[in-house]
Amino acid sequence: MKIQFPSALILLCASSLSFTNTWAADRFDSVEIKAQPVSGSVHMLTGSGGNIGVSIGTDGTLIIDDQFAPLAEKIQTALTTLGGDRPKLILNTHFHGDHTGSNPSFGNGGTIIAHDNVRVRLAGEENFAASGLPVVTYAKQLTVHFNGDELALIHLPNGHTDGDSVVWFKQANVIHMGDHFFNHAFPYIDVGSGGSVAGVIRNLEHVIQMVPANIKIIPGHGPMGTVTDLGRSLTVIKATQKIVQQGMQTGLSDSAIEEQLSSYANWGKGFINTSRWISIIKSDLEKNASR
Repeated sequence: MKIQFPSALILLCASSLSFTNTWAADRFDSVEIKAQPVSGSVHMLTGSGGNIGVSIGTDGTLIIDDQFAPLAEKIQTALTTLGGDRPKLILNTHFHGDHTGSNPSFGNGGTIIAHDNVRVRLAGEENFAASGLPVVTYAKQLTVHFNGDELALIHLPNGHTDGDSVVWFKQANVIHMGDHFFNHAFPYIDVGSGGSVAGVIRNLEHVIQMVPANIKIIPGHGPMGTVTDLGRSLTVIKATQKIVQQGMQTGLSDSAIEEQLSSYANWGKGFINTSRWISIIKSDLEKNASR
């Protein structure tokens, strides 16, 4: 039996595919990479995806995370404008594509460093170029000496994912938090990749106790922050987790729980809205209950 599709439908499908490809290209064509000084040799780059940490000095250029693959050239232009060259070191805070997408480009001329699990997860992704894989990995902590600073790469277990690290510039007094910190927004926690709400809470408490009170914080997403901002994020995560857990225990619907979270509505205006944040917390609690 032959099935004939109307020519109008075929044209519509072709037009839709063309529109999708054009939209994907346009999405990154319009992105502008902007630089912001932080402290000493450290800058922050924003564009599309995770915030990029940068150190430029006599030893060369170092970057922390590198957003999406189509932005590699724009990122390099921003680095060149700051006086940098091709990154000698590329540090990954975790494996997600909005933080590692340009790894294959920068990994051709630089050394990629990340937690053990970042390499494992990137190596498991279909068609991910070998040049984008970390060549130096660690389990708990690694020290890098670069541009007159001492950088501590510290693994935070089972938080945003199972391979997260923060990068602490000791002399510049700056820390890049990766996606443990969405400044003034609900965070994304990848429960399916080893992340957990309880882990994020534990890790944020640890970082707040560890760093100086006046440290400057580069978040994974959002504007530059302070320890006060980080503490506020921790408070919101703990409070909303409690509300969702109590709602689950009393049999409330998601919409009823969302009403109880109305005072946190502004926190749901970012990448993770209130409804999705509820689903993340519920998924995490259900996963822990099944163990």
